Amino acid sequence: MNSLIPAWVSKSVFYQIFPERFCNGDPTNDPQSVSGWGGKPGLDTFFGGDLKGILEKLPYLSDLGVNAIYLTPIFAARSNHKYDASDYMKIDPAFGDLGLFKELVKTAHQGGMHIVLDAVFNHCGDGFWAFQDVLKYGKDSKYNNWFIPTGFPLEQFPTNYQTCGGTHYLPKLNTMDAEVRAHLLHVAQYWLEETGMDGWRLDVPWKVPMDFWHEFRQVVKRCNPEAYLVAETWRDPLPWINNGATDAVMNYPLRDFILDYCVYDHMDAEDFYYFTRRLLEQYGDAAHGQLNLLGSHDTARLMTLCKDDKQRMALAVIASFTLPGTPMIYYGDEVGMAGENDPDCRRCMNWEPQTWDGEIHALYQQLIKLRKERPALQSGSLEALLIFNGVFAYRRKAGDDELVVVLNPRETRRQVEIPLAHVQMEGRRYKDIFSGKIVTCQAGKLILDELPQKSALILRPVS
Repeated sequence: MNSLIPAWVSKSVFYQIFPERFCNGDPTNDPQSVSGWGGKPGLDTFFGGDLKGILEKLPYLSDLGVNAIYLTPIFAARSNHKYDASDYMKIDPAFGDLGLFKELVKTAHQGGMHIVLDAVFNHCGDGFWAFQDVLKYGKDSKYNNWFIPTGFPLEQFPTNYQTCGGTHYLPKLNTMDAEVRAHLLHVAQYWLEETGMDGWRLDVPWKVPMDFWHEFRQVVKRCNPEAYLVAETWRDPLPWINNGATDAVMNYPLRDFILDYCVYDHMDAEDFYYFTRRLLEQYGDAAHGQLNLLGSHDTARLMTLCKDDKQRMALAVIASFTLPGTPMIYYGDEVGMAGENDPDCRRCMNWEPQTWDGEIHALYQQLIKLRKERPALQSGSLEALLIFNGVFAYRRKAGDDELVVVLNPRETRRQVEIPLAHVQMEGRRYKDIFSGKIVTCQAGKLILDELPQKSALILRPVS
């Protein structure tokens, strides 16, 4: 079981940025036919977001409280999403250049933030220089072993080469080839050493042989033992944790459980605790370093999934921040942005504060601050205190630091008694961080006169 997760990760709150849609800081590098900021996104729409924009908005992120950033791809590519690299050694000109990215990393580090990049090494784009060479020279190209064709010449319609997901402009790299491996490992090492960035998120890693990722890990950790490696996984996280290929996964399984319990009412508290506990037991000591997310560039936005029910959304966010793992916010969720699945979930960041959802924004700020201040949330144990129909109460504890969380996605309940399980705390007082209400331990229990529907409490000891 891999438990050697970089120390900084468990103390972090991540923020995912889709660079093309975050902020346009330099209009002079805009792509041709750029659309006006805030317009309706399409699969091929460009709005001009760039690294200068991210650099300019670091004060906003600092004020929000986040201290780690995950950037979707920034390397030269034809698309707006950049998952179709044409050159892994070059920043996309529409985003900036190497000097600007190094300035971004340096400024972020000065502000106590880490930056993780996206490693898209299963496939490249059809603009990739090696693929272009094979298109031109066919079987005579010295790069024809870099890909997986069924014959020559290459045909894009229909394709006669392996792709990612059947997409013609995403040719699959032959990561069994020694030259391909050497190039990709060089890419991983170069960006760590040249810029000081802090880790890699691995895109569709299950499509690449596991032994490549073991070699990848060795290269990365030699460059920086504190670099964070997190795998994109949707269904089967354990191979990436149990054999040490990565430090962590994007915790889509926990996301599913949280949504089923807090948003959809597909699970009651008993179901939710059973599946969450089982997942955490499988993660073992690595649980605190898993990347807890509720949305990404590949999902509908949380507000949309909640059908604009802010109480449901708040419950899900509170669960994500108070269960073991490292929380990640998808840009704009903290101001209440909506959006259906791709491409609608990739709308331009809303920079008009007067239109933000102030309650949601304040909730995120409050939870981020709490998460960064409380060791119980960073690395503490999880103890179930009450599991009753829709109500789930649990304690997070690390040393003397303790919090009690109560989630109730369902109907209002009265006279809710929460046992404090084997702890002599008679008369101890707890204060809800949201309402300020005081609850006192009586006969080993916290007794809530009323627990409103679709509500949550986070109780901290005050005496």
